[in-house]
Amino acid sequence: MKKNLITAMLMTAATTVLLGIIYPLLVTGLAQAMFPKQANGELIYARDGKLVGSSSAGSSLVGSRLIGQTFSGPGYFHSRPSAAGAAGYDATASGGSNLGPTNAQLITRVNGDVAKLRAENPGKNSDTLIPVDLVTTSGSGLDPDITPAAAEFQVHRVAAERKIPEGEVAQLVRDHTENRQWGFLGEPRVNVLELNLALDARYGRSH
Repeated sequence: MKKNLITAMLMTAATTVLLGIIYPLLVTGLAQAMFPKQANGELIYARDGKLVGSSSAGSSLVGSRLIGQTFSGPGYFHSRPSAAGAAGYDATASGGSNLGPTNAQLITRVNGDVAKLRAENPGKNSDTLIPVDLVTTSGSGLDPDITPAAAEFQVHRVAAERKIPEGEVAQLVRDHTENRQWGFLGEPRVNVLELNLALDARYGRSH
């Protein structure tokens, strides 16, 4: 009995040190050495309206490249809807709506979003299809990206509000469009936060 108790205590101590201390420190060290930006959340900082590479004196945190946030001003590109938390994009309440495609509540919400998008983007023909990611939520509710089509759909509104040529805004969208990772993973995408920050950096902040 005493021998078994000692063996159990030694195994508990050994696994605690190995799996609770050494392994986490090793993984954390490798992540910091190989992928420092990703390991630290790809945080984005700015100073005097200009982006800076890391936190420094006078800089402020504007967000993370990995977690979306809400933009409502007409002079900015809007993110896709979010079901994470009451106001959306709540990192402490990540998740989807869990509503099925025939759910009346979902259909009502989508129809309302379609009507709102058409009102916000009057330069579009009534027959123009609205990109699906502008009226559907992601599984996490924290998706920072939209499709190039969703960004292009908003170009007219952003350009009109800021009183700048549509072609310049469209080019900015193209400049911030990322292709599939390694050429075959995922889909082309546009990071909304980075695109809006680029707008502010070039044309100033919009109300």
